[in-house]
Amino acid sequence: MDRTREQLAVCAEHKAVFRATAPESKVGFSRSVREGLVPLNGLRLEPTGETSGWYIWAGEVMSQADDFFVPLHAAHLADEAPQVLKYLGLPPGWRFLIADDYADVWFDPDALKK
Repeated sequence: MDRTREQLAVCAEHKAVFRATAPESKVGFSRSVREGLVPLNGLRLEPTGETSGWYIWAGEVMSQADDFFVPLHAAHLADEAPQVLKYLGLPPGWRFLIADDYADVWFDPDALKK
């Protein structure tokens, strides 16, 4: 299935309005993903500038350390974490958590508070 169609299907399943993530936009990417920790987490905030608003990390806890996230072009997620690609059409305020055969997707209104 084409990635955009897969993203549209995820949005339709969760009654979320599709909001594309441009391949050249940046995501906040945690090196913990490369360590193979589970679960994989995604949180989308409002995009600003060249960012997509997405933050992707692995493990139970999102660290507050200044260097926990590094910028990564969304196009590189195909190599770094291909399992997250189908969720990248979710709009700001949405989150996902995936591990093995488990996936959870939900709206988090607190993610939109400044």
